[in-house]
Amino acid sequence: MTQIVGWLSSFILILTLVKQNWKQWRSGSVEGVSRWLWIGQTAASIGFTTYSALVRDWVFTTTNAVLVVNAVVGYAIVRHHRRRARASQGATGPSS
Repeated sequence: MTQIVGWLSSFILILTLVKQNWKQWRSGSVEGVSRWLWIGQTAASIGFTTYSALVRDWVFTTTNAVLVVNAVVGYAIVRHHRRRARASQGATGPSS
């Protein structure tokens, strides 16, 4: 029963974060999104993955490893949208 609670909680957390990345991708906006959020999340998730593996807690090892991937995807989305915004500003910016 304990493992079921852990895996179910892990699934809910991952589903929530993946949904947030999807929403960010679809919005096309990076307004109010700090890249340090993604960098910090990635660093913390790598640390937690390592710790979880060392203590042999496979629910947390798996969850945190997926969170590393999610953070990298989130950061890639932010970078993509920022590059696209800069390119469109350059194309429609003031001409002298």
